[in-house]
Formats: sequence, structure tokens, C-alpha cells
Amino acid sequence: MGKPAAPATTWPIPDGSLEALKWVGLVLMTGDHVNKYVLQDASPTFYALGRMVMPLFGFVLMANLARPGAYQAGMHLRVMRRLALFALLATPAFVGLVGWWPLNILATLGLATAIVWLLERGGRVARLAASIAFLIGGALVEFWWPALLCCLGAWGFARRPGGVSMLLWALATASLAIVNGNLAALAALPLILGARHVDIPLRRCRWIFYAYYPAHLSLIALVMGPA
Repeated sequence: MGKPAAPATTWPIPDGSLEALKWVGLVLMTGDHVNKYVLQDASPTFYALGRMVMPLFGFVLMANLARPGAYQAGMHLRVMRRLALFALLATPAFVGLVGWWPLNILATLGLATAIVWLLERGGRVARLAASIAFLIGGALVEFWWPALLCCLGAWGFARRPGGVSMLLWALATASLAIVNGNLAALAALPLILGARHVDIPLRRCRWIFYAYYPAHLSLIALVMGPA
């Protein structure tokens, strides 16, 4: 078994501001899903704003995983279990709205967490497993490989902030244009970078994101009724 990766200097952002980014993502996700499923993509503005959701959620998750001592405290495994549980709970509504493939965004975030966990473990076997998970898993989850690249780019920047890591993160985020058809996802980056300079007094609500995702999809599916 390889040794965990050496601790790195993480990019500082107030906890309340990080929580605020998650709430922004929840609001934008809700608007995007209502526009997509209920209004049948009637609003290009809501569609464009919704492209920021993946980078926002990816960054919030990866910034938490990049905290010093997170690996040693078992955070990655706990997050993977939660994401797997709520991804499963969201599956009936998601399948009704989208279909069986790809798997929903909670599965995407869970896979990204698993890849980071393997990379944190270190060693040749773990790195090989991370590569296989990326290559095969990326074909199964929502937003596919660009989403995984976006998350990994955010993780790399959060762990070792600098010009190179920021450029790689930006390029990884830009790759979402392959899926989205535009570069609107990049608008999330200045929002994230700006949040560092504002200390927003918000308490962390750990379970809100997990529970809200299947709950709001189920409500939308109920409103839509049978196909």
C-alpha cells in the first residue's frame, strides 16, 4: 500500500463563503432543472446560468477534500458513502426524467471523490486504479470526462494554488463546453475566486445538498407526471 500524498498548502477561503457557493449552486441547479424539464429549455439565460452548477459543486467538494488532514480523518470515504446513498435515492426520478444513462451528478461527484481518494493513497497500484476509474467511469456519469477533469482541476488548485494549477483548472472547466455547447461554465471561476475575499457568515448545512437533490428531482417528476 502506498503512502498518502504529502499535505499541501490549501487555497484559503472562508468556510461561510464556501457554503454560500453551495447555496448559489443549489439555486442555479433548481432554475436549470425547472427550465429543462418543466419549461423545455424555454430560457437560454437559465440554461447558461445552469452551466455554472457543475464547477461550483465540484469546487466546494474538492476544497473540502483538500483540507489538511481530510484523508487521514476518513472524509473521502464518508463522502463517497453519502453520495452513493443519495445518488441511489435520486435514481427513480432521474431515470424518469433523463433515462438510465448517464448516472446522475451525485454519481459524478462520487466518482471524482473516489479518484481523489486513490490519488491521495499514492503508490503505483492506486494511481493505476484512479486512471481506470477515470477512463471507464467517465463514460457512465453525467457530464462525463469533462466533469471529472473539472473536479480534479479544482482539487489540484485547492491543494497547491498557483498560476499553473489555476490554468489547468480553467482549461478543465472549459472542457465542459464539449457537453454544454458553450463556455458559460467558466463564469463560475471568478465567482469562486471572488468568494475568497468575502467572509459570509453562513453555517455549514452538511445534509442539505445531499437531501435536496433527490427531493427536488422527485417533485419535478411528480409535477411532470407520466410521460
